[in-house]
Amino acid sequence: MRTLSGKARRLFAAHTRQAVLATSVVLGLLWSSGSRAGVLSENDFKQAESLKPLFANLMTDLVETAKRPDVPNGDVVCINSTIRELLQISDELASYEYLITMEKDLTDVGDDNPLRGVVKFAVEKTNVILTSERKRLVQLSEQCVKNPVGVAKVQEAVRVIDTTAGILNSIRERL
Repeated sequence: MRTLSGKARRLFAAHTRQAVLATSVVLGLLWSSGSRAGVLSENDFKQAESLKPLFANLMTDLVETAKRPDVPNGDVVCINSTIRELLQISDELASYEYLITMEKDLTDVGDDNPLRGVVKFAVEKTNVILTSERKRLVQLSEQCVKNPVGVAKVQEAVRVIDTTAGILNSIRERL
C-alpha cells in the first residue's frame, strides 16, 4: 500500500480527515451539550477537549510516517492497518452523534436526569467501542512485533485509546 494512485491517495486522505472530524465532533458535542446543561463539569470539558488534539495528532503522525520513504514496507503495512482500525472506530463513534446532539431538545425540560441518561448512555456505548477497538489494536501489535516502527505506532494508538477510555470512564462515574 506504499504507492497509491493519485485518486486512492486523495480518497484515503479525505477519509482520514473525515475520521478526525467525526471524532472531534462527537467529543466536542459531548462536551458542549453537557456543559451547557450542567451535566458535565468544567473539568470534564477540559478532559474531553484534550482528546481532540490527541487523536488528531496521532492520525497525522500515522499518515506522515506511512508516507516516509525510509520506513520499511512491513512497518507501513502495520501503520496502514492501524489507520484503518482508527478510521473504523471513528465511523462507529460518529453513529452516536445523533444521540448526543438530540440533547438540545432535552435542555428545556428543566431536569438534568433525562439529559444525564442520554449522555451516560453515549459515554457507555463509546467505551464499549473503545474496548473492542483496543483488543483489535493489541492483536495488530502482536502481528507487527517484527516491525519496530509499526509496532511502536500501534502501541501509541493503544495508549490514545486507553487515555480516551480513562477520561470517559471518569466522566461516566460522575454522571
